[in-house]
Amino acid sequence: MKSNTGKILLIAFVAGTLGIVASFAVYGPGPLLRTELGQRLLHTMLSRSAPTPPAGTQMAKRGHVVPPMSLPGLDGRTIDLTRAYAGRPLLINVWATWCGPCIKEMPELERFSDQQAPNGVQVVGIALDDKAAVLEFLSRAQVNYPILLDQSGPADAGVRLGNPKGVLPYSALVSADGRLLKQRIGPFAEGEIAGWAAP
Repeated sequence: MKSNTGKILLIAFVAGTLGIVASFAVYGPGPLLRTELGQRLLHTMLSRSAPTPPAGTQMAKRGHVVPPMSLPGLDGRTIDLTRAYAGRPLLINVWATWCGPCIKEMPELERFSDQQAPNGVQVVGIALDDKAAVLEFLSRAQVNYPILLDQSGPADAGVRLGNPKGVLPYSALVSADGRLLKQRIGPFAEGEIAGWAAP
C-alpha cells in the first residue's frame, strides 16, 4: 500500500511539473511568475542548471543572514552593503544598462523608494556594468536611490545574493536583521513592488 501511495505522489508531482512547463510554453511565464510559488519554482529550476560558483563564493540563502558584501558606490567609496543599510528592510535590485526589462522597471523602484517612510524599506541598486555607462544612463534617468557597482561574472553581487544563473533584473528582499526573505527573478510590473515587499 505504501509503495502505491509513493508512486501516486510521484506521478502527481511529475504531472504538476509538466503542467507548469506546458503553461510556460503556451502562455509564457506571465501570472505564475508573479506569485511567490512561481518565483520559488523558477529559482529552483534555474539553480539546478546554473554553473558552480567559484570556490569560496558565499551565496545568500533564503531565511539565512546575507554574507558580507562590499561594493563601490558611484563616488568610488566602498560600501559594506550588510552594515550600511542594517536596521531597516532592504530591497536590493541587480540590474545593468543593457538590460531592457531592468530599465523598464526602474521608475517603479523609484516610486516605491520615494513612498517609503524614514523607517520603511530602503532601495539600493547594484549595476553589473561599467561605471561610465551607469553614469551616462543616470544622467538621463530619474533615480534617487543609491547605486553600487559590480562587474558581471560567476561571483558577482547577483550570484552572491542567491541568483546563481545571473538572470537580470534580480531583486532580493533583506530583513532589518540581515536575512534574505524573498527573491525576485525578472521585472516588477506597475504597482507590484509594495505588495511583494510587505512583511
